[in-house]
Parts: sequence; C-alpha cells; structure tokens
Amino acid sequence: MNQKEIKELIELLVEKDITEFELERGDMKVHVKRGGSAAPVVQVAPIAAVQPLVAASAAPVISSAASSSAPAVEASSSAAAPSQEAASEADLFIVKSPIVGTFYEAASPDTPPFVRIGEHVTPGKVLCIIESMKLMNEIEADVAGVIESKLVQNGQPVEYGEALFGIRPV
Repeated sequence: MNQKEIKELIELLVEKDITEFELERGDMKVHVKRGGSAAPVVQVAPIAAVQPLVAASAAPVISSAASSSAPAVEASSSAAAPSQEAASEADLFIVKSPIVGTFYEAASPDTPPFVRIGEHVTPGKVLCIIESMKLMNEIEADVAGVIESKLVQNGQPVEYGEALFGIRPV
C-alpha cells in the first residue's frame, strides 16, 4: 500500500466519519484510528517481515512496526466541561476491549470478580476476561490507579474498542 492509497483511505474514513478501521492486504496490515479533530493515527505493520517506514503526508502519523500487536498511540481531545463531574471523567484512563467477545468479570461464576470499583490496580493486574472463539483473553491494566467505573455487565457481548473500565491514574 503506497502513500497515496493511505491518504485516500484516510480521507474516505473522515468523510464517512469512521473512527477506526483495519485492512489486511497480502502481507501488509493497516490500522487507522482517529479521535475527535486530531490527526488520525495510522499503523502499517507487515505480517511476516519488517517493511521500510512509509513516508508520511502532513496530516496523518504513520509508523511501521514488526508486530501487528503493537499498541496504537491514541490521540484524544476533550472539550471544556461545564460541570465538575464531566471534568473528572475526562481525567479517567479508559480501558477498551482489544477484541470482540463476551465480557466476564471473574474467572468462573463461583469466584469473586478480578476487580471492584474503588480498588487500586497496578499495571499488569487482570481486570477481566473476554471470551472470543472459545479462548479466554485476560485484559490487564495499563496504568496504576483506582477503578472508578465498570462500564459493562458480566456476560455482556462487547465490541472492539468498547469502553470496559474507567481508571483514575495515581
């Protein structure tokens, strides 16, 4: 995929107001993620081998990675909040689902949840499990903080990028 094709793809996504898109063509995987009015973040990752860095145009940020599981840098924008509650929610780190599946707050129905609201967590602490295609995927905290909100219910289906938890960093 060349620079012109990537630029056209980004323009189409902006025109259609699509915030996240992933394309796999041959041995190349492209992941585009944009937030608000900020420039989109584009990851171009070869599936088998490391490819040279794709030159970037003025608007998008393009990076090359050796693994398709490399974390995406997320651009966020927040408007001025009229209430104190909205301002405090803007300070939360939102843990999002990395896959489509079923959300479980505990390892089994007869065990306590991995985390509760108000509990302090450290990076690497298991927050929940998402079952996808009969595989149990542990979702871990990326930041140290306090669990402020759980945004999905036990047994609920979740989509890629759906908010799961709000963590107040400490």
